Amino acid sequence: MELAGRAAAWRGLADEVGRELVAWREAHPRATLSEIEDAVLEVTERLQARLLQDLAEASAAADPGGVAASGRERCPECGGVVEPRGYGERTVQVQRQRRPLRLRRGYVECSACGVGRFPPG
Repeated sequence: MELAGRAAAWRGLADEVGRELVAWREAHPRATLSEIEDAVLEVTERLQARLLQDLAEASAAADPGGVAASGRERCPECGGVVEPRGYGERTVQVQRQRRPLRLRRGYVECSACGVGRFPPG
């Protein structure tokens, strides 16, 4: 899905987050600023994770098959050219996100020595 299509999903999730915060605030009319901050961070973390995941998956690094052979990475083990070998999911812990992200990434394999890996990015 292109980013324009993902933006509609982001708006829907943002609306949902907004409704949850309104409901939380109505249920906690005497909450302290610290409690409000905790609630906001908890609820908006889902939106942040979705944005991070979608933007990372839209990266050219997520699709090594879209790169011409002359521009592909070299194998860190033997220097051979890496070839796309399908997709898989990996779990990534990012610095300012409490929960790990699940990212769909292209998998590559060295045409010379057979070492496989998910490209960085």
